[in-house]
Amino acid sequence: MQKIKRNRAFLKWAGGKYSLLDKIIPSLPKAELLIEPFFGAGSVSLNAEFNQYQLNDINTDLVSLYNIVQQQPIAFTEALAPMFVASTNLSEFYYQKRAEFNNTTDPFRRAVLFVYLNRHGYNGLCRYNSKGGFNVPFGRYVKPKLPSQEILQFAKRFKNASFTNLNYKESMLQAPEETVIYCDPPYIPISKTASFTQYAANGFTIEDQRELGDLASKLVKEKKLTIVISNHDTALTREFYKDAKIKSFSAKRFISQNASTRKPVKELLAIFDSNN
Repeated sequence: MQKIKRNRAFLKWAGGKYSLLDKIIPSLPKAELLIEPFFGAGSVSLNAEFNQYQLNDINTDLVSLYNIVQQQPIAFTEALAPMFVASTNLSEFYYQKRAEFNNTTDPFRRAVLFVYLNRHGYNGLCRYNSKGGFNVPFGRYVKPKLPSQEILQFAKRFKNASFTNLNYKESMLQAPEETVIYCDPPYIPISKTASFTQYAANGFTIEDQRELGDLASKLVKEKKLTIVISNHDTALTREFYKDAKIKSFSAKRFISQNASTRKPVKELLAIFDSNN
């Protein structure tokens, strides 16, 4: 198997795909354009070789951050550096900056604070309360890393990419012919305590999961496309992706907070191909 060059995302991200690149990348056929309707931290596009990228996410803060990094990478890393010293890695400082983030409307400052909170907050979570306030607690890391090189690499790779803040359906419906779409939606929970659907202020429901599978089936019948979807391997996902080719595997991701009960989980890739 061809060795995959691995570029790391500059954000920590719950459910990130860095550890699964050897499963995902070979499942993406060659094409001019890759569309990601659920871009997240971007590990897949950072490592997949396409000439064009349309990168979408429903999280407004995330898309604003990426547009700023794309346009002003050096100024952004210089502004971020003072946030990664010993005096900023304290809970009191963290909660002050979290409050500032939730009150500021300045896009550049908000982007700097977003990265600070992401690298210092608990477990790489991106979570908002019902009023849209970021509410991830302090992470208590020994020495959070300033991801300056990763930010510059991100800006270089996606210099000409398009970042959009749309509903995933809008992003997919705009896809031209001969396109690959990779979808990494919030996963269907496999236990009552494993739901990460409050990624943005609005959740991603079971009905949304069903509609994603239906839309993928519809689009590959209407256009010459390939759509690849990641999710947990469950009876529901197999039902929702019944028109797709399924690749199942064990993932090194753990869902339990109790270390004594952590187990690897089964995931799948659903490949919808108009040539099938």
